[in-house]
Amino acid sequence: MPRIAPGAPHPKAVDLNSLLIFLGIESWKPVLTALLLPPVPLLLMMLIGARLILPRRGLGWFVIALSVMLLWFSNCTGTAQLLSQFALHPPSALSADRIKELKAEAKGPVAIMVLGGGVEPYAPEYGVSNLGYRSLERLRYGLWLGRETGLPVGFSGGVGWGQADGTPEARVASQIAATEFGRPLKWVEENSRDTRENAARSVTLLRKAGIKHIVLVTHGWHMPRSVAAFEAAAAGEMRIEAAPMGLAQRTDLPVLEWIPTSDGTTRVRSVLRELLGRAVGA
Repeated sequence: MPRIAPGAPHPKAVDLNSLLIFLGIESWKPVLTALLLPPVPLLLMMLIGARLILPRRGLGWFVIALSVMLLWFSNCTGTAQLLSQFALHPPSALSADRIKELKAEAKGPVAIMVLGGGVEPYAPEYGVSNLGYRSLERLRYGLWLGRETGLPVGFSGGVGWGQADGTPEARVASQIAATEFGRPLKWVEENSRDTRENAARSVTLLRKAGIKHIVLVTHGWHMPRSVAAFEAAAAGEMRIEAAPMGLAQRTDLPVLEWIPTSDGTTRVRSVLRELLGRAVGA
């Protein structure tokens, strides 16, 4: 049996993603994702438990208690850390020595590519579109890495499946990079709608520019799936190197990691969304 690399989608997963596209319901992917992630399944589990109380009282209460417990832990930062560590296996950040090595390669066919993570179609305070906080964090690190190494930087991101027509994310990133950071992007890929398309379209764009080595920037929890998608798109013609960010650990008291918070909710959903994306090949 052939071995599947960690983080790579299973062949059947790719078929499922392709099926959604074939049926013309790919725009429903954000809706389906939201329905499959907490808290929706756990709320439904509670309702099932309540219904079971009448015919099978013990079983009904067990299901309710289990769903409450899972709902609690699905909102804890400790859960997110454990899931990320044991299910996603994010790579380590680039070391100072590796950054120096990349600086020495600055005149070679090497490029930094930042992946988008969400856009605000209209930010009233600015009067224009704005990057979401995840995208802005990725862009900031990508530009910092470009400054430290001298490598050119690109950004990949269009209008996502769950968005109405609007300004492509990469176009917004390009404007912010030039006007607010003073570091214009060399490549702007603005037609992709998910990670697979990020990879396919970015590789095509950079291949035309003669790039043989891509330093990929995204959050650590998103990196395994992203690297797998880029390696599949590159088909061995390019080296894909992970440059993850957002890896800092929280410094709260240990007990606070197991108390539900809005940050815990966001982080757990991010990890589960990655696992779901890996399962369907998104």
